Amino acid sequence: MPDLTKFNTLTFDCYGTLIDWERGILAELRPWVDRNGRRDLDDNAILEVFGTTEATCEAETPGKLYPDILAEAHRRLADQWGIKAGAADATEFGQSVGRWPAFADSATSLQYLKRYYKLVILSNVDRASFARSNEKLGVAFDRIITAQDVGSYKPSLRNFEYALADLERTFATRKADILHTAQSIFHDVVPARTVGLATMWINRRKTDGGWGATPAPQAKGALTTPDMEVGSMADFVVLHQAHLRGESA
Repeated sequence: MPDLTKFNTLTFDCYGTLIDWERGILAELRPWVDRNGRRDLDDNAILEVFGTTEATCEAETPGKLYPDILAEAHRRLADQWGIKAGAADATEFGQSVGRWPAFADSATSLQYLKRYYKLVILSNVDRASFARSNEKLGVAFDRIITAQDVGSYKPSLRNFEYALADLERTFATRKADILHTAQSIFHDVVPARTVGLATMWINRRKTDGGWGATPAPQAKGALTTPDMEVGSMADFVVLHQAHLRGESA
């Protein structure tokens, strides 16, 4: 296991890692499917179909802003589930990111980690959507990089290459200085490892199992194995404190 004190920069996925996007997505989609006679769909089924549909939309139209990605995913879910949905429903879902809640441990953990690291967002959303989420996170990030800035969505390597170039240019940050911290093996761990970054998996579904709103990784072997794994941001803080004391975990 790498020593956490050897890094000076944390690049974060936001949604699924810091913002509880699964709870936010279900708060939007669960009442909608129930109203339209699809109570047979359990929460995991909703999340899994959303996850694969959203990733497909991002891959097909990488230049679209995230609210438009969500709206298109909503339209495709309606078709797949046999729901007659109006344009307003899709648009409303596209604007829902700001309503998604933060995990209870995100703000306090980020405030602690900011004492030791530069904090950087590398997120699959647009700037306006992230700004609404950032209000819930209680910290000023040193750099914010979104899909809107890059023109593509993770797991595209372009997003990581863009971030690496930006951080080197802005802070003279080297690849070895960075720990990429994320919940998604598919969106984050595999491409981050592909470009040579160390990775911390925040395994928010550790007690639930399954992949939820994140597609299963398509890669195999070492690329899917993070350098470190914890179950929450609070656990990350505990591990960091252990490393400060010179303890290995």
